[in-house]
Amino acid sequence: MAVKQRSYSIHCILALLVIFWPMFLTFIKYSEREKGGETADVSYNKPNLVGLVISDEKPKFSLENWLNGTFQAETEDYNNDHWSMKEAMVRLNNQFYYQAFNQIRVNGFVIGKDDYIFSEGYIFSAFGDDLVAEEKVKDMMRKAKVIQDTLKKKGIDLLFVYAPGKGAYCKEFVEDKYVHPVTKTNHDQYVQLGKAAGVNYLDLFTYFEKIKPSAMYPLFPKFGHHWSYYGECLASDTIIKHIEKLHNCDLPAITWKKVDVVDSARSRDADVLKSMNLLKNPEQNMKLAYPEVLFESDSTKNVHRVLTISDSYWYGPVYLGVPGNCFAGGSFWYYFNKVVPSPRPGEKVEVWELDLKKEIESNEVIMLLYSDGNLPMFGNNFINDAYELYTSPKTYYVRAERNKQIQTYAKQVRETPALLKKATLKSKDNNISLDSAIRYDAMKLGGLIK
Repeated sequence: MAVKQRSYSIHCILALLVIFWPMFLTFIKYSEREKGGETADVSYNKPNLVGLVISDEKPKFSLENWLNGTFQAETEDYNNDHWSMKEAMVRLNNQFYYQAFNQIRVNGFVIGKDDYIFSEGYIFSAFGDDLVAEEKVKDMMRKAKVIQDTLKKKGIDLLFVYAPGKGAYCKEFVEDKYVHPVTKTNHDQYVQLGKAAGVNYLDLFTYFEKIKPSAMYPLFPKFGHHWSYYGECLASDTIIKHIEKLHNCDLPAITWKKVDVVDSARSRDADVLKSMNLLKNPEQNMKLAYPEVLFESDSTKNVHRVLTISDSYWYGPVYLGVPGNCFAGGSFWYYFNKVVPSPRPGEKVEVWELDLKKEIESNEVIMLLYSDGNLPMFGNNFINDAYELYTSPKTYYVRAERNKQIQTYAKQVRETPALLKKATLKSKDNNISLDSAIRYDAMKLGGLIK
């Protein structure tokens, strides 16, 4: 009796290949990826995606980590991040949501009319939905005036700068579901109460609104979060001139004669578009201007050091070269935390590691620049710290010393991709700020909480 041979359908084989193909891909590694005309080693399979926090270090096995389940969870997370099809699948998924549902997979950002991208928080700010309590703003301005008067006696000027936000400036492109009558905004409060307290300020928010009808080129790009390159050139020029009047000094001028007008965003004018991680970017359909900036070369003028405490809006002028060419190399304290540039080359330095009094008094102007969406966190505790420093130095130094332990661990979290990723996920899951999540994890690392 003949033995019946088993046969396999080609469809069955193909189906099995499709099912097991993702598993096979976990063992496939990129050999190289071209970047900037050179080849960069990506044998660790790190996807080329913007805005994702990914750990490069493989989890290390230990009996303790195995028994408590940490090793298994971290290995699964690592393999998910370094899967060879991670980048393609993320881009495909994002493209699907963008084209099918008009949604972008960038945390906190939404699409408005005519493809304008907005931070949702800046839309809330534009319509007064994130209003800070009036008494809180009054108290901050009271403290700021004390600091201003104290520093003035030392020949140092304090300046508040209110930068425009895209939600308010491009309000006509905000989706109708966000639109409602506006009674008061944080910008209104800060200008009104700061003026009443006698705090020095420059209102770029109102200035941009004023020049909007006559602006030669867009001051905010469609696919960017910040003011456009052209807008930050105008802002830098205005700030320089204002400081000259405030501090009674002569600073190097910023000028331009030639302006390149193109239809593809450069510099930071498409920063959100990059974070969208699409397979194919949409048409930008906007003429953007890029002045060829020149700085006055006069070493006798570039002697007035300006310290800037700001949100990400100040990164544009930093990239332009304003601090080095006009502010005598003055530092940029990003959210009163990261020091740019680092005073110790090759090392990331944070503000808490410095002598606050010494740093303040080594400058001639202290400028706090925040856009309207970040006014609820204006100064990031600089006002409280500086006020206590000059009115009650003893308690300030005791508190600062006590806080160093938490800050040391917080820095460790920020600089360790695996820990930062955990904090990022925690902030999303619990709907809290990333800073709060980092501080919580820092306190756990320090043994201050269980």
